[in-house]
Amino acid sequence: MSIPFDYATLRVIWWLILGVLLIGFSIMDGFDLGVAALLPYVARTDTERRVAINTIGPVWEGNQVWLILGAGAVFAAWPMIYAAAFSGFYIAMFLVLATLILRPVGFEFRNKFADTRWRTWWDCALIAGGLVPTIVFGVAFGNLLQGVPFRMDSDLRLFYDGSGLFELLNPFGLLCGLVSLAMLTTHGAIWLTVKADGLVAARARSYVGYGALATVVLFALAGVWVAYGIDGYAITGAMAHGGPSNPLLKTVVRMPGQWLANYRAYHWMLVAPALGLTGPLLALAMSSARRPGLAFICSALGILGIVATAGVSMFPFLMPSSIAPGTSLTVWDASSSRLTLFVMLVCVALILPVVLVYTGVVYRALRGMVTAQQVERNSNHLY
Repeated sequence: MSIPFDYATLRVIWWLILGVLLIGFSIMDGFDLGVAALLPYVARTDTERRVAINTIGPVWEGNQVWLILGAGAVFAAWPMIYAAAFSGFYIAMFLVLATLILRPVGFEFRNKFADTRWRTWWDCALIAGGLVPTIVFGVAFGNLLQGVPFRMDSDLRLFYDGSGLFELLNPFGLLCGLVSLAMLTTHGAIWLTVKADGLVAARARSYVGYGALATVVLFALAGVWVAYGIDGYAITGAMAHGGPSNPLLKTVVRMPGQWLANYRAYHWMLVAPALGLTGPLLALAMSSARRPGLAFICSALGILGIVATAGVSMFPFLMPSSIAPGTSLTVWDASSSRLTLFVMLVCVALILPVVLVYTGVVYRALRGMVTAQQVERNSNHLY
């Protein structure tokens, strides 16, 4: 088969695709998670909770496609990353999957009975389904920036030497978890100002100020910590960008402030952290001006900036090793074969436009606000 792209180019393309899928998930499924996490704050009666739930109920399944696409991309394009992540983050991944499984069950079962205890139980399931994945994903990114304790032997067999979940809950990892929580709950609150009315929207609008400011402060604090408190990773010597996928063929050193090296070399990359800082503030300004649509767009740009900052800071590293830096997994030595990357690229070129068009059609069909009167009038048909 004639492949029009060289190996190095395909690797960079798939790094970009992985970034697009992670950002897409953070923006599209992020407001679902944020609304669920905010449920106790924005909704205090059963009707108000149903208003909040029905703003995301019709779209959460489509939004979660981004997570499935992201996991599939990692499995197909970066199998070593997939293996290392599920070894190192096994319990954390299990918690995420368990709570994500609870979420659809909560949507479907909550309205089956009018009993208060029954609905409270499923409300708790929905809240857990919003809080746990939001925090865990942020903690995971925090641990990636610090390095994951894995190594490889000469046969490329991977060994994880970490002590489990509590090792992941280190101070910087928890800070990144809080960044994720503030970012996505702000995004969810803005979504509620777009789709809900009455007290639910009013409480959500009041939260946007706290959440946006917390996002900016925590993100800036994380940036300072990365600059001065965490050693980055650097490849020493020449690297064959189109070489075989063998992480043992390079040497890596840890250096203070190395995660800022890409910004010093390529100033245009500063756009990412700039968006991460200004996006939430612009979202707050638009929300205060009662322009929720623009606020949502600005919030999405802020999420894009924050997630992209982690990606461009680490490039070309995907999963650095804290105990054996030379076995760190990078864009250049952790991918599938050239043929696999090309075949998967063709699949993405065919499938992703369908997903985008379908998403646009669904959101257009479901446009409009969810009101308390609408929920009470259609009590048997809505969540």
